[in-house]
Amino acid sequence: MVSPLNPILEEALPEKDETAGIEKPLRLLKHVPEDPAALLDLANHSIVSSRQFTSEHVKQLIRLAAKHEAVPQQARRPLVGKILISAFYEPSTRTRLSFESAWHRLGGDIMSITDPATTGIAKGESFSDVGEMLNNYGDLVVLRETNHQAIYRMMEGLRIPIVNAGNGTDEHPTQALADMYAIFKWRLELMDKDIAENKKVRIGIVGLPSTMRTVRSLLYLLALFPQSFKEVVIICNEEEVFSESQKENLEEMGLILRVSNDLKKELPKLDIVYINSIAWIGDDYKEFGQEFALSKSSPLKKGAIIMHPLARGRELSTDLDDTPHNWYFAQARGAVFIRMALLTCLVQHNW
Repeated sequence: MVSPLNPILEEALPEKDETAGIEKPLRLLKHVPEDPAALLDLANHSIVSSRQFTSEHVKQLIRLAAKHEAVPQQARRPLVGKILISAFYEPSTRTRLSFESAWHRLGGDIMSITDPATTGIAKGESFSDVGEMLNNYGDLVVLRETNHQAIYRMMEGLRIPIVNAGNGTDEHPTQALADMYAIFKWRLELMDKDIAENKKVRIGIVGLPSTMRTVRSLLYLLALFPQSFKEVVIICNEEEVFSESQKENLEEMGLILRVSNDLKKELPKLDIVYINSIAWIGDDYKEFGQEFALSKSSPLKKGAIIMHPLARGRELSTDLDDTPHNWYFAQARGAVFIRMALLTCLVQHNW
C-alpha cells in the first residue's frame, strides 16, 4: 500500500534543500509516494541485470537513496554485524569505493579482494566452488570480473545474494541506477506516467550498446520510462551498434531509438548527453570513437546536462567541470546513496 511521507521524517526535513549544490534530493523524496512493497520484493535477491527491475523498483530505490542523501541524520545502521565480500577482480575506483562506503555507512563490515592472483582462482579453482566457500564468510557478495560468465558460475554455488558490479561487456546495473538517480534529480517529472509533451527530453548516448556494459544497462532502465523520452540517439561510428535482438527488445518496451555518427549535428537538440569511451574486451579494454569529444566549445543546448560513468579520458574535457552542464560529478556522488538503498533492501532489513 502506498503511504505518505513518514510524519517523524517529515518533521526532520529541512525547509531548504541545500544538499549537494545543484542536486535536490529532498525534492525527489517529497515527489515520490512511498511504496514499501516494491522494496520488499527485492529482499534476498541477487542483482545481475537491469532487466530485473520494474519502473516501481527504480522509483522506490531512488526515493530511498534520496532519503539517505537528504536526511543523513535520520540514517539507521541496519547492517551492523553483517559482512560484505567485496570481490573486485577488475580495476575499479568509484564502483568499489562507493559500494564499500555505502556498506560502512549502513554499519556493516567488509572483506575486500582486489587481486584474483591472491585467491584460489589463480590455482584453477572454479567460480562455483569459490561461491560455495563465500557462503560461510559473509552475507552478500559484490563482484566485478572481466569474464561476463563469472558471476553466473559463482551463483551456482552461492546461497547469499550477489550484486553485479560490472561483468565484462555484459552489464553494470548499479551504475545504471546511479545514472537514473541523477537524471530524476535533475528533472522530477521524468518519473511521472502522464508527463506533458513539452516536458519530455531527448537523450544522446555516445557509446556502443553492443559492448559497453554501462550503456547496455542504462538503456534497459530508460526503457522502463519510455513516456519521458522523445528519442534516444545512439552516437557512434561502428557497424555493429547493437547486439542480437537488443534494439528490437528496447523498441518493444517503447523506446524510440535512432543512430547517428555526427555528434556536433546532434548536440544542439540534446537535453542529456551521456558519453562513454571504454568497453572491456576480455582482460583488456578498447576505446571507441575518440573523435567524439566534448569541451566548452561544443555546441551544447542551453540547459543540457552531461553525464559520464567515469573514469574519463580525452572525450570529456576538464574545461566543462565548472559549467552548469557538469552533472557527471553529481552522478558519481549519488552512486553511494543508491547503493545504500539497494544493499539495505537485499539483506531484508527495515529502512
